[in-house]
Amino acid sequence: MLEVKALKKTYGKIVAVDGVSFRAEAAETIGLLGPNGAGKTTTVSMIAGLFPPDSGEVLIDGNPLRGDTDPVKRKIGLVPQNIALYDELSALDNLNFLGALYDLRGAMLKRGIADALELVGLADRAKDKVGTFSGGMKRRINLAAALLHDPQILLLDEPTVGVDPQSRNAIFDNLETLKKRGKTLLYTTHYMEEAERLCDRIIIIDHGKVIANDTLHGLHRMLPVTNILAVELENVDGFKVDVLRALPEVESAELRDGVLKVGLHDLSSGAPATLRWLADNGHRYQHVISERPDLETVFLTLTGRSLRDS
Repeated sequence: MLEVKALKKTYGKIVAVDGVSFRAEAAETIGLLGPNGAGKTTTVSMIAGLFPPDSGEVLIDGNPLRGDTDPVKRKIGLVPQNIALYDELSALDNLNFLGALYDLRGAMLKRGIADALELVGLADRAKDKVGTFSGGMKRRINLAAALLHDPQILLLDEPTVGVDPQSRNAIFDNLETLKKRGKTLLYTTHYMEEAERLCDRIIIIDHGKVIANDTLHGLHRMLPVTNILAVELENVDGFKVDVLRALPEVESAELRDGVLKVGLHDLSSGAPATLRWLADNGHRYQHVISERPDLETVFLTLTGRSLRDS
């Protein structure tokens, strides 16, 4: 189990991480979501023991992380945002070198490499130089390197940056397998769809602070609306959004590019009331669909800005 208590890190007058706290259990995937500069990578680096926090502490199975030589660190595997491989070496030589840094030798190292390559699906490319690999394949070897010592906790700092959809799905499959094996995963990302697919719980961090920590369902409950009715109008001349917003069933209404989006707490009563109002006021429509707010909407609601634009 991973526990982070009130981590703080400053650089001069800049507060990079400001009192971040959370827990992560075995076989749980936690998403750490936030824009560039939010403090995600700094938080992960402190958990990995790359540098100490100004205050606060990291505990693994109740044991505080202390210094570079602390044996507790062997329970952690780090997949950094940058590719930590040598292009001129083969995948096998890279893993042999990195495994030696974990003090793995002989049969233990050989088994760790074989298991890691099998998991990421690149055993048949073990002797090929990493420089000949695609970006997605390099990302998968980057993951394999973090698994050589069979860590209990895996820290993944935006592990799918710059990869194609096929490679991204392969990495997702790898991570889901690791979760089934009981690993604790801490996954930082910019991508809402990744967090929604992979994570049991999502922590939103902004300006170094945790502003939300809940399941996806729990985050949705923070929104002012739980359902959205999207209606494509034939003509928007004379449309009075303010009048529609005044309906008791309607929480919000926005008209953009001929599409009306109406926020409703209760879809079963709100949708008929909205469509009836449109008909009574002479507004013809073509298509109607209902949507649930996504994680992007949650982030926008909590921070006042889009994650991708931050």
